[in-house]
Amino acid sequence: MRMLEIKTALQIAKPKADIFQAIIDPEKMKHYFISESSGMMEEGKSISWKFLEFEEFVPVKVLKIIPGEQVIFEWEGAKGKNLKVVIDLTEISKDNTLVKITEGKMKADQIGIQWLSGNTEGWANFLACLKAYLEYGINLRKGAFDFMKT
Repeated sequence: MRMLEIKTALQIAKPKADIFQAIIDPEKMKHYFISESSGMMEEGKSISWKFLEFEEFVPVKVLKIIPGEQVIFEWEGAKGKNLKVVIDLTEISKDNTLVKITEGKMKADQIGIQWLSGNTEGWANFLACLKAYLEYGINLRKGAFDFMKT
């Protein structure tokens, strides 16, 4: 059976080191991605994230960290499915970085297609929010998901 995999990318006008720090540091992540975290992303560590739009905490197992280059973690990307997420940072120039995200894989069935749709939207939102925060100091998520709480 064919397998589905999420792949998305966006260029951000910041050095790799700044972006890497914004990805692993929960105090920075609170400005564009999560509302709470149990700790810093460190290789071999299990942490949990809370999102504004959801009640539950999401467990995250950090598998690998290459400082300034790559973050790999596993989480329940789909109900009952632990999936690997790879975030790669590639220097375009001194002040421009390509951020690539890959998540997967799942079967190309109804559950897989639903996951692909929802999480592709989520990772595109992550990248746009990261860019807005790092380049302009704007938190695009603030108030963005209030409609889900009603």
